[in-house]
Amino acid sequence: MQKIDTINIETTINSGQVFLWNKIEDQWIGVDGQDLLILKQFPFSTRSSFGNIDNFLRSDDNLKKILADISRDKIVGKAVKHSPGLRLIRQDPFQCYISFICSSNSTIQNIKSMLENLCKKFGTKQKFGEYVFSTFPNAETLANASMKELIDCKLGFRAKYVKAAAQAVNFGKIDFAELRKTDYHTAKESLKKVLGIGNKVADCISLFSLDKMEAFPIDTWTQRILLKYYKKNFDNITEKPVTEKKYEKLHEEIVEYFGPYAGYSQQFLFKMERDLNKKNWL
Repeated sequence: MQKIDTINIETTINSGQVFLWNKIEDQWIGVDGQDLLILKQFPFSTRSSFGNIDNFLRSDDNLKKILADISRDKIVGKAVKHSPGLRLIRQDPFQCYISFICSSNSTIQNIKSMLENLCKKFGTKQKFGEYVFSTFPNAETLANASMKELIDCKLGFRAKYVKAAAQAVNFGKIDFAELRKTDYHTAKESLKKVLGIGNKVADCISLFSLDKMEAFPIDTWTQRILLKYYKKNFDNITEKPVTEKKYEKLHEEIVEYFGPYAGYSQQFLFKMERDLNKKNWL
């Protein structure tokens, strides 16, 4: 099992997994559902207003085994060395679900802004130590929000998807506890029944909140990585946008190549490539 103090907090937060985080002096402050988390690297410390910080930081992962497994690939091994201390985190599933629905055709900074607007308008104000924060809204609240209220949060065309997604949870069509227990393909197909969720968004939700380590989100960045380093390894990778059908075929090839921890490989590769291109994070 991993020791959570081996995590590089800044690297992990700045890797495209989470959005509702801010750095204040030497601390990272983040909202995770109904929880406020405060993380500090030196000296290493974690505080949580509500939840289980060990759960969020995936202290139950056998990191030694995972890193040894994925580093058999030379490029992934290089990516692991590029971002020592990068870890997957286990987010509040409803917040993760809405976050990646909002991620469609957007930047990390804009996603963060949309989610902050949702918290301010629909969340509950809480105090934790010296901080006052707004929790992430629950499914019932967003399901009953008007389209005008959602659009006022600068969601744009995503407003109807956020409302439909919240309704799916509120009406029991999406049950995150059940999805976490089930296999990857069943969980992913269940998520894809929700308006606005395709393969990539379903994979992000599966990987970052539902413990599906074989999920490998494929977006323009991942496609660029596969074309750059692995063009000879995958039959279904081209420069054209990946269709839903080709996505599934490509994912099968990816898991066969990278193995059961393909999601970890993806995260290290994604972080390395964006850093090499000097792209902004939070």
